[in-house]
Amino acid sequence: MKDTEQKFSKTTIVLHWLVALAMISLIAVGTYMEQTETYALYPIHKSFGILIIIAVLLRVVWRMLNGWPKPVGAVKKVEQLAAKVVHWVLIIGTVLFPISGMMMSGAGGRGLYVFGVELLAKNTDPVTGKVAPLNETLAGLGYEMHGILMWVMIAAIALHIIGAYKHHLVYKDNTLKRMLGRG
Repeated sequence: MKDTEQKFSKTTIVLHWLVALAMISLIAVGTYMEQTETYALYPIHKSFGILIIIAVLLRVVWRMLNGWPKPVGAVKKVEQLAAKVVHWVLIIGTVLFPISGMMMSGAGGRGLYVFGVELLAKNTDPVTGKVAPLNETLAGLGYEMHGILMWVMIAAIALHIIGAYKHHLVYKDNTLKRMLGRG
């Protein structure tokens, strides 16, 4: 089923909420890990981060095939532009966030694992036994991107939620209901 102005397909709804809840959870866990130095959570965070790229790419392809959501009712031009910018930031961010994490870990020599299954082996220096980066520049770029994207995504998610509630509470239209499958 293709999305309409009044109703989204089950595919759109499932992909939206799967990616949204995964990204919010990964941001929350990532922030917690970084602030508390809870290293035991890193393998779980990385595993879900790698797996989410599958749903993200499916969502991007689905969005390209299905088109962008049309506004439900009259919306000011500036709000339409803001919504488009936020949607683009979210789509691009959901692609770049897991990629930057994989760059950081893989190029940093720490390997890539999904719940213990090795995708890219850890690179250890044979003399010192310490992790040896495969490409420090790429690992550093991944690290910087991941840190910046965290704040960009938090802001975009907040704006997206505020926009949904504005539609629901102020405009009293079906925007939020449509995404909840009740349009």
